[in-house]
Amino acid sequence: MKHKHILAILGAVVIAALVTGCNIVPVQSKQYLGVPSYSPTDPASIQILQTQPTAAHVRLGEITLQPQGNPTKTDIEQKLRLAASKMGANAVVLVADQTMVFGATVMGPWWGRTISPDVGRVIVGVAIRYNQ
Repeated sequence: MKHKHILAILGAVVIAALVTGCNIVPVQSKQYLGVPSYSPTDPASIQILQTQPTAAHVRLGEITLQPQGNPTKTDIEQKLRLAASKMGANAVVLVADQTMVFGATVMGPWWGRTISPDVGRVIVGVAIRYNQ
């Protein structure tokens, strides 16, 4: 009986992934040491910036995304806003959006191996909070 429930849940997850087009955006965030803790902010109010603002601010931490598939700009920005809101940020400054090599895949027998690099997109933003 338990196996049927597990299979049903697994099937639902697979179908959901297929319907959404397999656009997965894993998010990692790390708060800097020595930075005060702030209460969470409203994700809708967080700005996404291309350059560092001239207004006085505090850097709270880094947010790293590794989009897979072809997510929309809106999906990526929403993930950045959600992660930054948990830190109490007012904005996210994008510092990197590039393709990187994460490793390699080796295929074939020992006498005729092929090595293919594993490449993926990485987006890094710094969560900031404006000084009041």
